[in-house]
Amino acid sequence: MEARYNFKEIEPKWQRRWEANELYKAREDDPRPKFYCLEMFPYPSGNLHMGHVRNYTIGDVVARFKRMRGFNVLHPMGWDAFGLPAENAAIKHGIHPAEWTWKNIANMRRQLKSMGISYDWDREIATCHPSYYKWTQWLFLQMYKHGLAYRKKAAVNWCPSCATVLANEQVVGGACERCGTPVTRRDLEQWFFRITKYADRLLEDLKKLPGWPEKVKVMQENWIGKSFGAEVVFRLEGSGEEIPVFTTRPDTLFGVTYMVLAPEHPLVVKLTRGTPYEDKVEKFIEAARHLSTLDRTATEKEKEGMFIGAYAINPVNGERVPVWIANYVLMEYGTGAVMGVPAHDQRDFEFARKYGLPIKVVIKPPNGELDPSSMEQAYVEPGIMINSGPFTGLPSEEGKEKVIAYLEEKGAGCRKVNYKLRDWLISRQRYWGAPIPIIYCDRCGIVPVPEEDLPVILPEGVEFKPTGESPLKECPEFVHTTCPSCGSPARRETDTMDTFVCSSWYFLRYTSPHSQDVPFERDKVDYWMNVDQYIGGVEHAILHLMYARFFTKALYDFGLVGVEEPFQNLLTQGMVLKDGGKMSKSKGNVVSPEEIIERYGADTARLFILFAAPPERDLEWSDQGVEGCYRFLNRVWRLVYHYSNKVRGIQEDEVRLMRKADKELYRLLHATIKKVTEDIEERFNFNTAISAIMELVNGLYDYQEQIDPADQNLPLLKEALSKLIVLLAPFTPHIAEELWQGIGKERSVHLESWPEYDPEALVADEVTVVVQINGKVRDRIRVPAGLKEEELREAVLSREKIAAWLKGQELVKVIVVPDKLVNLVVRKAG
Repeated sequence: MEARYNFKEIEPKWQRRWEANELYKAREDDPRPKFYCLEMFPYPSGNLHMGHVRNYTIGDVVARFKRMRGFNVLHPMGWDAFGLPAENAAIKHGIHPAEWTWKNIANMRRQLKSMGISYDWDREIATCHPSYYKWTQWLFLQMYKHGLAYRKKAAVNWCPSCATVLANEQVVGGACERCGTPVTRRDLEQWFFRITKYADRLLEDLKKLPGWPEKVKVMQENWIGKSFGAEVVFRLEGSGEEIPVFTTRPDTLFGVTYMVLAPEHPLVVKLTRGTPYEDKVEKFIEAARHLSTLDRTATEKEKEGMFIGAYAINPVNGERVPVWIANYVLMEYGTGAVMGVPAHDQRDFEFARKYGLPIKVVIKPPNGELDPSSMEQAYVEPGIMINSGPFTGLPSEEGKEKVIAYLEEKGAGCRKVNYKLRDWLISRQRYWGAPIPIIYCDRCGIVPVPEEDLPVILPEGVEFKPTGESPLKECPEFVHTTCPSCGSPARRETDTMDTFVCSSWYFLRYTSPHSQDVPFERDKVDYWMNVDQYIGGVEHAILHLMYARFFTKALYDFGLVGVEEPFQNLLTQGMVLKDGGKMSKSKGNVVSPEEIIERYGADTARLFILFAAPPERDLEWSDQGVEGCYRFLNRVWRLVYHYSNKVRGIQEDEVRLMRKADKELYRLLHATIKKVTEDIEERFNFNTAISAIMELVNGLYDYQEQIDPADQNLPLLKEALSKLIVLLAPFTPHIAEELWQGIGKERSVHLESWPEYDPEALVADEVTVVVQINGKVRDRIRVPAGLKEEELREAVLSREKIAAWLKGQELVKVIVVPDKLVNLVVRKAG
């Protein structure tokens, strides 16, 4: 063992050995219980950033710890490799997306290996490889076969810069989440997955996930947005044509003073054609198309609207209410029509005030009245129904039920459950994605590609221009094909799938990544699934996690998997910040993992990223913190080096605790084992686990300094150093391996069993007891642990310091908490 900690030699040496010995290869025939540990796979952008390092280091600690705890661990890695950046790079640099992607994958794989992450690289996958996207296409066909994939014309979010459709979830602040360009609306024929069919199960099954953060479950609940109410049928004056609306407040129906249709509602053109309103309405509709969904619905955005010259009849009181259009009503949400109740809905209130529409109070506070002319905001709380015909005087909550019953009796409405969740739009007008396996035939219509003809391969000879159309449309050898049903000339679908489709099942492919006949082998899926610990950023709480849950439930229904939830436990790690902000090139505050590894080594980078903050919190980068972790590892190295030759050949079962210092060190060792074990296993508090290891190292140095070298207990030191190295192994695997070898061990430290603590060792020989007088601390005394109450009382009362405090006082009571506290209750004598 060298005297100097030379990480530049140590780290690559052990990485080569681990790979050569297939140390982390997972096998299904292992008799140990399984543990599937998975971090969200990365997009191969070219280089790892510190967020990646944090995510994968956390996962690696869990995987290594579980192996040492006796589990058969699956810990795979792959690449979420389709997506816009590769295509944008092709446009910008004139390099094919495939070439750009595979080059980046090679670089990031090298970087991950340099971090010493314990992946089973034999299971590596890339979603852009035909052997993977063949099965993405196959799964699309299963969705189609079961009625969960369908095509329709729809108004969609369109990014002019990326020239593609965006899902609602990919629009942030009215702009494209990737490039920041304001999003507009377009009508296009699009493919959807019917995720709404699973809305109730996605919501209800959140109860089956106690190992998920509550905030993530709440975000999913809100996105699904289940609400209870009524569908009420208004009729157009004159034609009697029905306009259904959904409301969660049927108790306010008597307060409707206007109705609003979405500008895209088919009735709008019909009602205004040939009327004085036609031109203005057309201009309004066109303006609404240039607003994103978020711009139209955000509460802080001003609402625009106009009267279209029509009236509808309120079914509960026969009143005639004007029909308007407004930019805040969306055709794809609910029925595309809403009733305006300005006295009891804030958005309606602001709209009515802006356009001078009537405000009619129909719910009053339990102990007060409301004057519509002087109201400054809507009254939205429960109250008493007024001006509501036969329902006047009812509490509003009771009134909801009575009004719904009335509507059902009159055939004017019914009880209804509504959801905010929309079907998943998967069409993308881009090249670098999995082609949708559909053929269009003039005779047969929509024809799925036969399974035996998969994969539909992406052609290489395409031109990359952001034109708004898929580049595949300009590739005749791809577009022109033959109908598999009738043999006539036909054309392929040129849209590709949203990349979230690829990442909605990748965790299943890892279980049998080399399978050529099926996407995943059922026996292996049944063995490994579900994922025991999933780790990734909270930014994926809605999109990826919701879609993966939907896919798993659908595949369960198809009989392809035996689980309904993919991820049993979820850890969402915080971001890595510098100077208080997220690292970004534009801010000039990016720290390169490669630079840190080059200067300090991977173990130092790992240790700092784990020690600086609990995993779920944001982590502030600190150069001084990195230096401190590097110094600590050098300190450990020097300690083990000092004893390495002395403890070789010593049997640890020879440990005898000869003196007080031996007992204290032994107790500290086992207290550390207990603390580190519980912090990793129960709480993921890696920072406090590392802190406990640092205290053990301090204790070993104290022992070294206090005890003469000739009197030092070498069997005890061998045990303490061995267990110290094992405790460090999940956090800093390379140095642990080298130190393990340095004290004479031959087998890899990562194949060792995790140490168990000795409960008896934690029992201290002496304890410090606090002495209080009338609740105030006056003294502390060291006494033998387990001293009886009477003996402890006598020990306290015999102390001179306490006797001085009791002078002139009458002792009323003595309260004893064994091994912890004695409280003397006194009062003035006489």
